[in-house]
Amino acid sequence: MSTTVALLTVFVLSVFIGFEVVSKVSTTLHTPLMSGANAIHGVILVGAIIVAGAATTTLELVVGLVAVVLATMNMVGGFVVTDRMLEMFRPRKAPSKAGQQ
Repeated sequence: MSTTVALLTVFVLSVFIGFEVVSKVSTTLHTPLMSGANAIHGVILVGAIIVAGAATTTLELVVGLVAVVLATMNMVGGFVVTDRMLEMFRPRKAPSKAGQQ
């Protein structure tokens, strides 16, 4: 029981600290931090694949495959969002007029 309370306390404190840290991030730093988070999600995906590969029961296999699917969706979605944010910083191309070269 003591271990469960300790783990729950760490989880609750990390949620509060994470919220405070993320809410204080300026917009300029948001895109680089997203890229770093996407790299971490890649590591999580590799871990999910390892867990799914080491499964010995059907339940473990199902949970491992769900973890792989969710980690993949999270990682791909993060890269899509980061790419869309980076589009805001690229210069726009001037429209070309038909007939002029």
